[in-house]
Amino acid sequence: MRARVQEIVFDCADPAALVRFWAGLLGGDPVDRSGDWSYVDPPEFVRLAFQRVPEGKAVKNRVHLDLEVADPDRAATEAGPAGAVRVGGPVTDEQGSFQVMRDPEGNEFCFVTG
Repeated sequence: MRARVQEIVFDCADPAALVRFWAGLLGGDPVDRSGDWSYVDPPEFVRLAFQRVPEGKAVKNRVHLDLEVADPDRAATEAGPAGAVRVGGPVTDEQGSFQVMRDPEGNEFCFVTG
């Protein structure tokens, strides 16, 4: 059997706010299906959905998104006013550069090159 990714779902406290953060990074129009469920269909990417859960984030994500950008440092600076937070400093190796980030609810993601 073969499956296809339909969407990636984030558990969160505030779906309406988090969908707007991610729509700002990736493009697409945020949709609030209900107070407990929002989503965005970024261009050329799978749907990202956000569902309200009662518990907060407690540990590091086991899966995260790597977002390709021309300049991870600049992308991190530009994402800051929207609520993104840098985790440590930029890392550069023979494969390229990356900057670990957190979204407004603490979910890790990376801006990457290479």
